[in-house]
Amino acid sequence: MVAITSPVEPLTDKRTLTDYLSQGVKARDAWRIGTEHEKFAYRLSDFTPLAYDTKPGIRQILEGLKRFGWDSILEGSNIIALKKVDGSSVTLEPGGQFELSGAPVKTIHNTCDEVHSHLAEVKEICQEIGAGMIGIGFIPQWQRDDIQWMPKGRYKIMREYMPKKGTLGHDMMLRTSTVQVNLDFDSEWDMVQKMRIAVALQPVATALFANSPFTEGKPNGFLSYRSHTWTDTDPDRSGMLPFVFDNDFGFERWVDYVLDVPMYFAYRGGNYLDVSGRSFRDFMGGKLEGFEGQYPSLRDWEDHMTTPFPEVRLKHFIEMRGADGGPWSRLCALPALWVGLLYDSVAQDAAWELIKDWTVDEMQSLRDNVPRMALKTPFRGGILQDIAKQTVTIAYDGLKRRAVPGGKSVDETQFLETLREIADSGISPAERLLESFEKEWGGDIRKVYEETAY
Repeated sequence: MVAITSPVEPLTDKRTLTDYLSQGVKARDAWRIGTEHEKFAYRLSDFTPLAYDTKPGIRQILEGLKRFGWDSILEGSNIIALKKVDGSSVTLEPGGQFELSGAPVKTIHNTCDEVHSHLAEVKEICQEIGAGMIGIGFIPQWQRDDIQWMPKGRYKIMREYMPKKGTLGHDMMLRTSTVQVNLDFDSEWDMVQKMRIAVALQPVATALFANSPFTEGKPNGFLSYRSHTWTDTDPDRSGMLPFVFDNDFGFERWVDYVLDVPMYFAYRGGNYLDVSGRSFRDFMGGKLEGFEGQYPSLRDWEDHMTTPFPEVRLKHFIEMRGADGGPWSRLCALPALWVGLLYDSVAQDAAWELIKDWTVDEMQSLRDNVPRMALKTPFRGGILQDIAKQTVTIAYDGLKRRAVPGGKSVDETQFLETLREIADSGISPAERLLESFEKEWGGDIRKVYEETAY
C-alpha cells in the first residue's frame, strides 16, 4: 500500500476549514464571472465519440490548441488539461467532454468574447483532423460502452465507486454535458441569500436550458435527461440542499456538509490513492481507515470540496450547476441570467421576494419533475413557465441597472434574449429538438449533429 505521508502542516481543526471558506468574501468591485461549458467531440465521418489516442482523438485536439498559447498539464505522459496565465483552463471530463473553465472576467461581454474565441480555436483544430463538437446536454446516439474513459487517475476511482451508490453514475460521467457559472459574494450573509435563491431557482434554469431529450438515438421521455442522471448517481453528494434554508446556515454548516460527504481519493506523489467511501473527519483525526496516524493538508480539503455534486456548490464562489449544455447563444445566456439576478442588489432582493415563502417540499417537487416537464411543471396552481418569465424579467432589469457597455451595446441585456423567447413561449430547447426529430429529420438522429454543432 502506498502511504499517505503527513503534510508539513497537518489539517486537524474544523475552524481552519471555515476560515478557508470565508476567504471567498470579496468587495463588490472585485466580483468576477467565471463560466464553464462542456461539449462532446466526435468524428465527422461517422459521428462516433472521440477516444483519447485515436486519430482523430482528444490528445490531438489538446496538442493542437497549444498553438494558441495554452500550456500543457500532464498526468504521467498524458496531456490531460491546458492552462493560461489569465486563469482559464481546458479540462477533460470522464468521457472526453471538452470543458473550458473560463478566466474570472468582469462582464458578460468579456464572457461571450472568451466563449467565441475558444470555440473558434477548437473549430480550427477540429477541422484539420476531421472532428466536430456539439452542444447538447446528453450524448444523443451512443451507448456507454461506445465511449472511452479518459486516462485520469481520479476518474478510475470514481468509476469503480459510482455503481455502489446509484445506477446512473456512469451515465453522468460519460454522457452528460453542462454549462455553469461561478459568482462571488461580499459577506457570509450575502453568500447565504445567494445560495438560497440559487437553490430555489435552479429548477427554473434547468427548465430554460433543458436540452437532452435523446438517448441511444431515440427520445428518452425526458427534456433534461442530464438533470435526471443526478437523481440516481450518489445521494451522499447530490441533491437540493434543504439545510441551506435553515436559520443556522453559513460557512460552518457548509463545512459540516462537505465533511459528511464520503471521500473519493487522496493525491500523493503524483498518484490518486483510493480512499472511496471513507470519512474526511476521520482523516483529520488521524483515523482514516488504512492510513491511521496520517493527516490531510489544505490541498486535500480543496480536492475533497470538488467531490460533492449538488445543484448549487459553494467554494470561494458559488457554482450554478443546473443547466444543460447548448449552443453558443445559451453559453452566454446562463451567466447573464445569474449575474442579472445576483449582481444587482435590487434584482437580488426581488429574486428573494419571489422565492422566500417557497417550502422545501415545493422546491423538491420542482427538482423531481422539471427533468421531464421543464417549463410545463405544475407549481402553485400554475406552471413553472410563470415563474420563469418573472425570473428572466428580474434578471433583465438587473442587467439594465448594471448598465455595463460592450461593443455597440449599452448593457448586457442582449444576452438574455434567447431566454426571454424560451420563457415567453414555454417551449424548451429539448422540445424544439424533439419536434425536428419527428418532422424535419424523419427520425434520423444523425441530424442532431448538424443542428447542434459549433
